[in-house]
Amino acid sequence: MKRLESTPKKDGYRMPGEFERHAGCYMIWPERPDNWRLGGKPAQRVFAQVANTIAKYEPMTMIVSKAQYENAKHWLNDEVRVVEMTNDDSWVRDCGATFVIDDKGGVRGVDWEFNAWGGLVDGLYFPWDSDDKIASKMCEIERVDSYRTKGFVLEGGSIHVDGEGTVMVTEECLLSEGRNPHMTKEEIGEKLCEYLNCEKVLWIPRGIYNDETNAHVDNMANFVRPGVVVLAWTDDQNDPQYERSLEAYNYLINETDAKGRKLEVHKLYTPKPILITKEESEGVDAVDGTLPRQEGDRLAASYANYYTGNGFIALPVFNDPNDQLAIDLLQKLYPDRKIEPIYAREILLGGGNIHCITQQLPKSGNN
Repeated sequence: MKRLESTPKKDGYRMPGEFERHAGCYMIWPERPDNWRLGGKPAQRVFAQVANTIAKYEPMTMIVSKAQYENAKHWLNDEVRVVEMTNDDSWVRDCGATFVIDDKGGVRGVDWEFNAWGGLVDGLYFPWDSDDKIASKMCEIERVDSYRTKGFVLEGGSIHVDGEGTVMVTEECLLSEGRNPHMTKEEIGEKLCEYLNCEKVLWIPRGIYNDETNAHVDNMANFVRPGVVVLAWTDDQNDPQYERSLEAYNYLINETDAKGRKLEVHKLYTPKPILITKEESEGVDAVDGTLPRQEGDRLAASYANYYTGNGFIALPVFNDPNDQLAIDLLQKLYPDRKIEPIYAREILLGGGNIHCITQQLPKSGNN
């Protein structure tokens, strides 16, 4: 498979919205003991539930290390394809390929440079070289050519697109010191537009409070369809999230997308603050160079971190009264999709949620 020197925009390829048709989905099996408690066993059960749920609707591929291959096969349904691949951790949204399509049935992959959310400045683990190879290996498996963004760091969870020329990000993340400090905001925006084939960048100021990814947009907001956005929200003015959500809401309702549409913004209420328990903290190995999991730390819980698949939504829930509010709102916004709620505290304990651990392969005319 070729490594291309041009860009998707030059070649007529675009990143479609996640709500467009998929040819499949990828995940990576968790096992890292300095991130996942008890050697990843509780998280593995939930990852398996997510994968088995997705596999009911679209082809599912699980990337697994050699050591965990048999264990993963045990927990995963027969419909899930299991592929052995060296990895550092299980955030395929961020280290995996972002797939782009053209109108002739072609698919290609964008292989962003990955540095574990901030490299030596404020990255979350070291080394990350195996994860940085995941995207190109995914492209090999799918037999598609790829674009490598050498010298430009990005994670798939830091972008959302509407498939019609608009990309949504947070300034807090994309302008953080550990990613592309050599570039201006304008230069970063231009690079995004070249590799996603977009015309306009929506720069939400900040994301979810205490989000260790420097506030990925996928935890804060999502495109339901072009012109329609859900935004993580709280009415509690004493919650540090309130100011962030209000700032984002005021920004979005006063913006237009690439087609000139005013945005319709729906408030997706967050669960009440979720804190790490003593037992959860003590189950994680302490390792130099890895972000510790400490008792009492607030987790970046949000319903916005859902996966939009073929005919369904995989929605993280938290045994919180607002679970039902989220289910009801998304069912109203996605009337033709089944809402699949999955209790996701174990994923959240690792630093993200269902959207962060999945990566869609869009459907073109030929796949």
